Amino acid sequence: MCDELLHKSTPEFHRKENRKKMSGSSSLVAMKKVVQQLRFEASINRVKVSQAAADLQQFCIQNALQDPLLTGVSSSTNPFRPQKVCSFL
Repeated sequence: MCDELLHKSTPEFHRKENRKKMSGSSSLVAMKKVVQQLRFEASINRVKVSQAAADLQQFCIQNALQDPLLTGVSSSTNPFRPQKVCSFL
């Protein structure tokens, strides 16, 4: 018992105890950050997938006439059309 008390009174023992307290407090801070992040994520309003799909489908239908992938690009406004070659014989 006396040896145990002497061991606890050494500076090395106190350094180890301080390290335990510091690592415990840093893990407490990390856990508080995780809880804060989870609370933030839980408070976000979510849209059901079925509603998001319906909204996307409606958007596509409404904008189909302005979509160049569906309607094509006129040759007069197409900047990527092949250049005309002038050649004199």
